[in-house]
Amino acid sequence: MKVSSLQPMLLLIILSSSCCLSANAGARDHHELQRFMVVPTSSLKHIPEDATCSGHKVKPSNSTAWVPMNRPHGPCSSTSSRASEDMGIDVDDMLLWDQLRTSYIRTQLSTDVGSVGAGIPIIARSTTVSNRDYTPSSTASVGTNSGTSKSIQKSDQTTTNEHQDAVSQTVVVDTSSDIPWVQCLPCPIPQCHLQKDPLYDPAKSSTFAPIPCGSPACKELGSSYGNGCSPTTDECKYIVNYGDGKATTGTYVTDTLTMSPTIVVKDFRFGCSHAVRGSFSNQNAGILALGGGRGSLLEQTADAYGNAFSYCIPKPSSAGFLSLGGPVEASFKFEYTPLIKNKHAPTFYIVHLEAIIVAGKQLGVPPTAFATGAVMDSGAVVTQLPPQVYAALRAAFRSAMAAYGPLAASVRNLDTCYDFTRFPEVKVPKVSLVFAGGATLDLEPASIILDGCLAFAATPGEESVGFIGNVQQQTYEVLYDVGGGKVGFRRGAC
Repeated sequence: MKVSSLQPMLLLIILSSSCCLSANAGARDHHELQRFMVVPTSSLKHIPEDATCSGHKVKPSNSTAWVPMNRPHGPCSSTSSRASEDMGIDVDDMLLWDQLRTSYIRTQLSTDVGSVGAGIPIIARSTTVSNRDYTPSSTASVGTNSGTSKSIQKSDQTTTNEHQDAVSQTVVVDTSSDIPWVQCLPCPIPQCHLQKDPLYDPAKSSTFAPIPCGSPACKELGSSYGNGCSPTTDECKYIVNYGDGKATTGTYVTDTLTMSPTIVVKDFRFGCSHAVRGSFSNQNAGILALGGGRGSLLEQTADAYGNAFSYCIPKPSSAGFLSLGGPVEASFKFEYTPLIKNKHAPTFYIVHLEAIIVAGKQLGVPPTAFATGAVMDSGAVVTQLPPQVYAALRAAFRSAMAAYGPLAASVRNLDTCYDFTRFPEVKVPKVSLVFAGGATLDLEPASIILDGCLAFAATPGEESVGFIGNVQQQTYEVLYDVGGGKVGFRRGAC
């Protein structure tokens, strides 16, 4: 306790009452710890300069069917070169992409059209999925079952029909799209984009088969994803348009998907892409779609894995995972909230927030303010709240952070930013998201502040659906138990 600045009489009182005052100070300190977190300023950067990969911290809840997953930028990424241009993420560009993505998803929900997705991935390692700016990715393989547990592979064969090692494919994990795809030969540049992994070659796979026109699987694409038929080969064609201007088109096919030694999906339907529009950056091979609609990985594995999957989005310096199926051990404790599905747009997973707590105090907004719900999305970056709720959160956060004022310039739609360069450490108010049913996300500092800014934004209007971004989801295992009609959260899973 500092006393040098106190007046002499007050100093005498403190000395004579030291036993009682120190106890009260301890109580106050404990109360402060319940309301705030003191962290080094460097830890609030998206990727600290001295970051190293710490690997997996906790075993996945379903340890029998999972693959590693990591952020595309950072020391744990297989696609990151650690070069300055790779590690230096432009947050402004990332947030612009985020706005385009979430705006398009709102369009789909309001017009009852197909799905969206792609762009910022989460990288899983047995099914490699990588994200453009901030989301994680995984690796998988299509073809033979000889792939490693760290990538998605497709099986290739020599002309003598002798199996070679499967070809790993790094793909973006996307919970808001339904058609998985990877780039396939022939795939000339610039119709296709550059990727780190070898291109999937259908000619080298003994298990590859194009889906014929008129088949149930082709008809299932409907008007949203169907792109006619090949006039010479009677092969089904697909097309997927994404909200940020990207698109992919090619042949709809099947092959054996190997995500790990324990996750093998025969006759896996996916898009064999021969052309893309826009830049699918980070040199990923395609998209692993996990939406709730027809054709997604979830739909294709529902019988085998109980219509459920989970993931843990890690911080850049840690490794996460993607898991098929629900928890297999009762010791893993999840908190659950009801899952709401829009029957006209089944791709999307919607949940309801009920309250937000900042520095130990619940925001004074009525429950009706959360009525529009929020999309749980692997690709959305920051959480978006109805304007009334966001205004209350912003006011409470700014009040708690008054010592770090004045505010710095806004970054895109993040309007509560600070210059922390003068401070070796920062006292961050605790923030908790409380969902219907009582499930609570207690956020870590890096899930509250993104590169100096409050990592929340307002939706375009009070009636606009919100989003739970991957910044807030990170380090939690998020379980999409579609069969059980609920979403679960397990803290500290990666």
